[in-house]
Amino acid sequence: MRTRSDLPRMQSQALTRAPLHAPPVPPPSPEKAAPRKPQMMRQYDLIERVRAYNPNSDEALLNRAYVYAMKAHGDQRRASGDPYFSHPIEVAAILTDLKLDDATIAAALLHDTIEDTDATRADIDQLFGKDIGALVEGLTKLKKLDLVTKEAKQAENLRKLLLAIVDDVRVLLIKLADRLHNMRTLEYMPPASRRRTAEETLEIYAPLAGRMGMHEMREELDDLAFRELYPDAYQVVTARLDSIAALNAQLISEIEQQLTRKLAERGITAAVSGRRKRAYSVWRKMERKGVGFEQLSDIYGFRVIVGNVTECYQALGIVHTTWPMVPTRFKDYISTPKANDYRSLHTTVIGPGKQRVELQIRSKEMHQIAEYGIAAHALYKDGVGTPTEMLSRESSAYAWLRRTIEALAEASNPEEFLEHTKLELFHDQVFCFTPKGKLIALPRKATPIDFAYAVHTDVGNTAVGSKINGKIAPLTSELMNGDEVEILTSKAQLSPPSAWEALVVTGKARAAIRRATRTAVREQYAGLGRRIVERLFQRAKIAYSDEKLTGALPRLARSSLEDVMAAVGRSELKASDVARAMYPDYKEERAAANAARPKPETGSGWFGLRKLTSVKFKVPDATGPAIPIRGINGDLPVRFAPEGGAVPGDRIVGIISPGEGITIYPIQSPALAEFEDKPERWLDVRWDAEESVRRFPARITVQSANEPGSLAQIAQVIAEHDGNIDNIAMTRRAPDFTDVLIDLEVYDLKHLNDILSQLRVKPMVAKAERVNG
Repeated sequence: MRTRSDLPRMQSQALTRAPLHAPPVPPPSPEKAAPRKPQMMRQYDLIERVRAYNPNSDEALLNRAYVYAMKAHGDQRRASGDPYFSHPIEVAAILTDLKLDDATIAAALLHDTIEDTDATRADIDQLFGKDIGALVEGLTKLKKLDLVTKEAKQAENLRKLLLAIVDDVRVLLIKLADRLHNMRTLEYMPPASRRRTAEETLEIYAPLAGRMGMHEMREELDDLAFRELYPDAYQVVTARLDSIAALNAQLISEIEQQLTRKLAERGITAAVSGRRKRAYSVWRKMERKGVGFEQLSDIYGFRVIVGNVTECYQALGIVHTTWPMVPTRFKDYISTPKANDYRSLHTTVIGPGKQRVELQIRSKEMHQIAEYGIAAHALYKDGVGTPTEMLSRESSAYAWLRRTIEALAEASNPEEFLEHTKLELFHDQVFCFTPKGKLIALPRKATPIDFAYAVHTDVGNTAVGSKINGKIAPLTSELMNGDEVEILTSKAQLSPPSAWEALVVTGKARAAIRRATRTAVREQYAGLGRRIVERLFQRAKIAYSDEKLTGALPRLARSSLEDVMAAVGRSELKASDVARAMYPDYKEERAAANAARPKPETGSGWFGLRKLTSVKFKVPDATGPAIPIRGINGDLPVRFAPEGGAVPGDRIVGIISPGEGITIYPIQSPALAEFEDKPERWLDVRWDAEESVRRFPARITVQSANEPGSLAQIAQVIAEHDGNIDNIAMTRRAPDFTDVLIDLEVYDLKHLNDILSQLRVKPMVAKAERVNG
């Protein structure tokens, strides 16, 4: 079991743990067992580690922090039985491998003092300064976060984590080192705690380390979590890797020597090292590609470290002229760096022994950033501005973090933010270009819709088409590396189709589409509510004005006119309540009329419904205060009776459905009976006479002879008369006859009657009639 880091510089430091291959020691008998006395890194050892990369370090500050933390934690113990102070020392040691500044090392030593001892923020500020005090307090807040909980709470905690990080990225570096040491000592925790910590690491902390470019740390976090969560898979993969390593030890050495010799012959001094992939990386690749272990050809990779960018491309040319390359396996991350600042040349060749050899060619500077990410930037030395300000200028990884924080303001709820962030953390990327050459990085399987929203939200909302590499392409096309994408927009499209949400892969696009859809629906309901309110005021012959309604907002418990109108449109608020808030002496017209009208002894009106006498139904050419109704895609949230629809020419009535808008029924619909006792939901509506090119839903039933070609003849009649079949269902009623239920789209009642007339004259049709739902 691994107990030490693979970070390169950690290997050369004196460690306090036992050697990995120490001979087994017989355990003492229970009677003679003595308490374990673990060794801790001594004070001067830590100072020497810092002085190794920073000769001008503030030794006095580090000494004070070491002694203060050791005294503050006192006799506290970890679950392993070690003194608690051993943990902050190990965290500080990990950070010295990243060559971080004195303030960060001191904060690492002190990071648990406020949480777990009697120390306060004021004490830390007084003894070590406000900079270190702010770091320690930020870490104290993060320690309370649980990132593996119910989704809403997990999302809110992730928000707090990233908000704390964005104030000072050193908080993240200390937190990741803290998590790495906790994962190394995970076996001492209870099983439930181990699993929760491992899940949290695999879901959040490891991907976050990767996004910050800290690949060595990410790989170790991944492996430690993998070992805890999937122990059987970990053992199997590790055993296979070990057996392959034993078989290929000579081949790896041969490849290293050949590469070094070939480059030296051309005057390039290079450090070549072979390394096998980690267990979690191999297992994830097997899962993602659905292949077996024996089908993986890139278990080993070789790094070629040269002096500068020019030598990177020279080395690439030497490699490609010495061994044949594998097509499609070349990637240039120097000219197009990854979002986390990673730069390198990747290629795969058929090397010695006909083995595939995966190569990464990079300069020394690129290697530092590839290994240590944002910690490799010259951020914490003498410079202009705070570390965070300097980092924002130098690091693309930090720019990603900034963009993620901006998503906090755009997400309507914590779950949306969590979804966005997890998408951003986990997806590999493709690199595309705008027509002007701007590079846009997107997750794999991204579409032009994702590209449009990455350019600007307004571009995404108005996108109607795309060109990929100069050719018209669907907005649902999958983008590939190097594609040049042009987005075609139209001002006529005010909001994107809600169906786009299922097509996009980026969190930004998904959040923007949801937001635009919510805004459009709200505007529809607000427009419907305004028409309902204005119609009521017109019918009641009282004056309406926005100014007067603004004064009545407190009585309606709404903050804006739009809130009032949207609530009326959704049937959450009655128009009569709005009138009563503006005119306290207003009496509802229907109530007054009903009070003055004698009750009839028998039912009256359509279907004997007693309460319909005050409802006015407008025929298509009528005028008055009725609300004009257009088609399904009109400017009001309108839908038609689900069991039969309605078409122009029908006498219609609108029923307000809470949260859905208006449902339009023909006046002869039997479904209206269920709304008899809900007169407040009835609306006077009429057809918009200017609308003539839109189709409307209707349903017909046809009883036809059960003979070959009968359905084709029915469909032919509908097609010849410019009808559109939306859905069809067939039911066998008798051996010789079949009932065919057809949902049609027609222009108006005359159009529907023409189709029915032509169907009835067909010899195989016994009956054709409309269905009134």
